[in-house]
Amino acid sequence: MTPTEQLRAMSEEHSAHNYHPLPIVVAGAEGAWLTDVEGRRYLDMLAAYSAVNFGHRNPRLVAAARRQLERVTLVSRAFDHDQFGPFVTELAELCGKDMVLPMNSGAEAVETALKTARKWGYEVKGVPAGEANIITFEGNFHGRTTTIVSFSTDPDARDSYGPYTPGFRTVPYGDVDALKSAMDASTVGVLIEPIQGEAGVNVPPSGFLRAVRELCTANGTLMIADEIQSGLGRTGTTFAVEHEDVVPDVYILGKALGGGIMPVSAVVADRDVLGVFKPGQHGSTFGGNPLACAIGREVIAMLRTGEYQERSRALGAHMHERLGRLDSGLVREVRGRGLWAGVELRGKARPVSERLMELGVLAKETHDTTLRLAPPLIVEREDLDWALDQLENALG
Repeated sequence: MTPTEQLRAMSEEHSAHNYHPLPIVVAGAEGAWLTDVEGRRYLDMLAAYSAVNFGHRNPRLVAAARRQLERVTLVSRAFDHDQFGPFVTELAELCGKDMVLPMNSGAEAVETALKTARKWGYEVKGVPAGEANIITFEGNFHGRTTTIVSFSTDPDARDSYGPYTPGFRTVPYGDVDALKSAMDASTVGVLIEPIQGEAGVNVPPSGFLRAVRELCTANGTLMIADEIQSGLGRTGTTFAVEHEDVVPDVYILGKALGGGIMPVSAVVADRDVLGVFKPGQHGSTFGGNPLACAIGREVIAMLRTGEYQERSRALGAHMHERLGRLDSGLVREVRGRGLWAGVELRGKARPVSERLMELGVLAKETHDTTLRLAPPLIVEREDLDWALDQLENALG
């Protein structure tokens, strides 16, 4: 057996089969490139679903992590540490908000945002106890906890996990009238992905995010933007809501906030929202730990320059122009924004992912017929063009 076959056999035998990975075993990475255990290189066109926006082992981020590793890595929130205050201050400033509640995974941050909305609804808006509702959208993907899958419309994510958490109303993505009809005096939040990633990089109709903002304002409801995948430079702006000049009440951040080094997530909002929490009412042992904060601070510093947002905008425009020229007999539609695209095929996407892997490019399918492309924002234009050439070959 080859090293790849040996390692994959171990995974197959002893890990739960909750993923269907491509038949590759990665051993090293740098920038936009991955190397497998047998020394073959691949261009990464997935970037760990935007967690590696700044490239693998980005020197600035690795250096920040190393500096902190030599000092202190964990004290829990039982004590303050010298990275915490600067991290929450700098992240609040990046978002234009007052306060930050740090967590670890994206799903934890979504759960935190849901708890925030309910607590705010009862204690600030005055919704009667037990009556708060939160509106979500068909095709959503916000994580895989029991509460989150309760409002999923994806059978793979939802089935066999009931009984489900009540208090959610789900409406079609992009349908303003349906959203308006679902809202009432007990609606405490509208949870929305500015672009739906897992659903196939679905971009809402023009003006939809502005309409959501206006309806939330009119109804005294929190607009909660899940920017875990779409935020921090992925779409050509710091946050995807900026494409419609929208400012939500709550940002949910994750993935790229950890620099591809460790899980770092956060809920960011103004004081009148996050101020509802008092000591002991919510927490996380690892949330806001010194190592996470040191890495997150460097991510924030990198985003302040605007360099990565501009790279995503310019390279993304080039990528979409090239994708738009793909054979329409094979490609039904191309969606996305910035360095993020969903290529909707007229057939199955898994065989295309496998052919791309054989050609030295790593991408992944979603929902059977969509190929997702999301290279690191540091990808070189020549490398991106080469990957798109391989996509044309894989489709041919």
